[in-house]
Amino acid sequence: MKNNDAMKGLFLGVGVFLILIIYVFLTYGSFLDIKNNQSSILDILNPIEVDSLQNTNDSFRDVKLVATGDIMLSRGVNARMVKNGNNYPFLQVADYLKNGDIIFGNLESPIALGDTIALDGTVFRARPGVEKSLKDAGFNVLSLANNHMGNQGPEGINFTIDSLKNIGILTSGAGKNIEEASTPAVITKNSLRFAFLSYTDGTIIPSSYEATDDNPGVLYMDENRLVNDIAEAKKMADFVIISMHAGNEYVYSPVQKQISFSHKAIDSGADLVIGHHPHRVQDVENYNGKYIFYSLGNFVFDQEWSIETKQGLIAEIYFNKKGVVDFNLIPVLINDYCQPSILDGDDAVEVFKNIKRP
Repeated sequence: MKNNDAMKGLFLGVGVFLILIIYVFLTYGSFLDIKNNQSSILDILNPIEVDSLQNTNDSFRDVKLVATGDIMLSRGVNARMVKNGNNYPFLQVADYLKNGDIIFGNLESPIALGDTIALDGTVFRARPGVEKSLKDAGFNVLSLANNHMGNQGPEGINFTIDSLKNIGILTSGAGKNIEEASTPAVITKNSLRFAFLSYTDGTIIPSSYEATDDNPGVLYMDENRLVNDIAEAKKMADFVIISMHAGNEYVYSPVQKQISFSHKAIDSGADLVIGHHPHRVQDVENYNGKYIFYSLGNFVFDQEWSIETKQGLIAEIYFNKKGVVDFNLIPVLINDYCQPSILDGDDAVEVFKNIKRP
């Protein structure tokens, strides 16, 4: 009888132990899935349908596009670079970025010769030589269509384009005239060709910043021009990607101008729209099976004064010959006025909570 009781006790103990093991495995395993897979967090907080072409088998992911938010290499960022070296802003993310095939961002400050760079103000200038830090971080395509690219005049625009070109970084959205500004940056990876067109809202900057027939400048948002540019770009590439610098600063939702321009781009044949300027992350939309990232927020910026302006997103977008097959959103936080690092866990969740669907 005592032996039977002992056996029953043993079986009971083993059963309880196994239940505990299963509970810990399921709980911890789920945590790891969320921690290590940013798209899982996104799906929990804000499910976004991926079109029928999605296939998570890596053999179907021919090209990985990594898109970042605004990059400003002036003011407080410059001070950190002078102190710690030009590569300092990218130290935490360079190895990650280099895993992409195409690394794209918006360069918010012209590269130009000049006097001492001030720690305040909104007239930006980056020192010659910073283009190497962008190249070292992995960037191979940059948008120059934004409200600060004209801060150093036509000479600054020309100097920026030439500096980036000389080091092997393609640019879009600015040029020595409007023809050059509206010519897409075309890059080929794994036999797929991508054309980048970039535009900025002209109502937020002086008219002198606009590229014309005989004036260096940036490309302003105009839907008629957009339609024509996309048609020409589709002759040069398999996929057309639009960069849009627009919207109200420091808000989480896009304004109607962002929405209308993005929808027009997709309706006209663009495959993807990537937005900048609001200094906060904004909504992601699946419009007619194509994706619009209205704002990826800041990537390298010295707006240390709020958690919202320190947060940003990296968009990993996967293509095969049929188009976009999958994407992930990777949250980042800027430290020491300039240095983004990748977030996970609760910190990542906080960034995702601010993303809504229109």
